[in-house]
Amino acid sequence: MKVAFRADASVQIGTGHVMRCLTLADELTRQGHECWFVCRKHQGHLGDLITSKGFNLTLLSARTDIAPNPENNHPDNYSQWLGVPWKEDARQTLEAISPLKPDWLVVDHYALDAEWERALANAVGNIMVIDDLADRPHQCELLLDQNLGRVASDYDGLLPEHCQRLMSPRYALLRPEFAECRDRSLKRRQHLELKRILISFGGVDRNNVTGQVLQALAESALPPSTALDIIMGSAAPYLDEVRQQAARLHFKATVRVNVKDMAERMYLADLSIGAVGSTTWERCCLGLPAILMVLEENQKPAAEALKRSGAVIITDNGKGVRAELERLMNSDAFEQSLTRMVQLSSNIVQGDGCIRVANELQERSCEL
Repeated sequence: MKVAFRADASVQIGTGHVMRCLTLADELTRQGHECWFVCRKHQGHLGDLITSKGFNLTLLSARTDIAPNPENNHPDNYSQWLGVPWKEDARQTLEAISPLKPDWLVVDHYALDAEWERALANAVGNIMVIDDLADRPHQCELLLDQNLGRVASDYDGLLPEHCQRLMSPRYALLRPEFAECRDRSLKRRQHLELKRILISFGGVDRNNVTGQVLQALAESALPPSTALDIIMGSAAPYLDEVRQQAARLHFKATVRVNVKDMAERMYLADLSIGAVGSTTWERCCLGLPAILMVLEENQKPAAEALKRSGAVIITDNGKGVRAELERLMNSDAFEQSLTRMVQLSSNIVQGDGCIRVANELQERSCEL
């Protein structure tokens, strides 16, 4: 099979869309399929990472003359994420993938919908969409929404009748190291303590939430012996400020950039502080207790579902993180609370979602 991916990363968009597509592409490549990426050259586009993993990449040129569209009624105005009018993007993508003649085009982009997909449909065998929003129509044969609480009926009226819907975190696109580390991680959490905290707000963290959390922890009652493992991306605009802030803390705090051993770092951590995003499913797979913040409107449904499940603690800001952390530490049921999060979160994700999705692509391709 030949599979093309259309996804973007940038300071505005973040890195999650491209990263989960890379995870799926890795699995497809492992199974012997050929993958190609089409991305726009936004600031923080991750093109170097894509090519370093051996994938072909077409970088579409970025434009700076696109004014905001006052007629766009989407609450987050995701159309601006594309950087060009959708017809222009469709034409450029078509030019990029036509020589490949892909069996599948995988689309992971909040700014794209059925109109764009119909413009590409005749040039590809099938279209798969990765979505989290359930807020716009799609023209596709396969749709993946890996979020907790999502059900197939959420997409009623938005998809063709023949479209197969893959719903829930059982299809979460996780790299294989998380499944490989799962048993070891869960075994380690049979004896719970709080000595090491992993802090990660994605590859960009454009609003410096990391800095807010570090300030809150500096004012908390955490013992000085606590180790903070702070993970950031090289495109993060506040990276230098966070490094300086970490150096002033009375904790042992290290800042790591573009790490390639996240599963191992999660395994070593006793608690994680981060955002409700794709990394949530990695934490759940390893049973890592977490205090999570909602940073974007599109994260609210997953946050509400996670909160109802009891698998994580949800809060709104750095002060909330400090309050929840101190509530945990001062509770007589501290170990019971963490144990409950380990059990509930690890039941949500088993870690084989990427294999499931790759197999669905293969099987669906044979049927169509």
